[in-house]
Amino acid sequence: MFLEARSICKAYGPRVVLDGVSFTILEGGITGLIGPNGAGKTTLFEALAGVLPVDSGQALFRGQPVRARDRKAVLSYMPDGIQPWADQPVGWLLRFYSGLHGAPPHRAEQLIEALQLGDFRAARAGSLSKGEWKRFLLAMSLLTPQPLLLLDEPFDGLDFRQTQEVMGLLKTVRDRTLLLSIHQLNDATRVCSNLILLSRGRIVGAGTLEDLRGKANLESGGLEEIFLALT
Repeated sequence: MFLEARSICKAYGPRVVLDGVSFTILEGGITGLIGPNGAGKTTLFEALAGVLPVDSGQALFRGQPVRARDRKAVLSYMPDGIQPWADQPVGWLLRFYSGLHGAPPHRAEQLIEALQLGDFRAARAGSLSKGEWKRFLLAMSLLTPQPLLLLDEPFDGLDFRQTQEVMGLLKTVRDRTLLLSIHQLNDATRVCSNLILLSRGRIVGAGTLEDLRGKANLESGGLEEIFLALT
């Protein structure tokens, strides 16, 4: 297996945010971590990335435990609300980030075109709208080299057309494994081949949509019906 979470627990005083979270992810493709706001998705991503200490449990990469300080070699994590280098121009930042990570020189230009950032090359990153900023962060994330990429709410702030275009771009990524946290269930089924359902800090189901229908004892129905049946 590619990535494994084993019994990850995190609490803030009496409030349990992650309650024995365990799952596995196979290499390649797009897996969605699905759950409503407050389910614990961001906390789990921070725990996997090693930026948040956990109370117990561990993450394994290709069968080997990975210390928190070593995870930057294994994965890249795009948080939902960060604003790095807000005073610098978008084009300069993407070229800088590309060079920093040793990406091919043309890759930044490809992403600028694919994510429709050409009109913002000279704009300060901090002046971008929410949707523009999200696309900028996604471009930065796709310039990193790590085999596992964690994207926290990558479609938040995008309109329907932009969401469709970003989904199409993510589906072209062949050399990395993607783990997306998503709270919009319809978005999840359009882009993810495998799904992990998180509710109140617990995993309630994992697998393909058909696997989850079986677990929920449903002959048909979408992810919303499955999620309600399992929670």
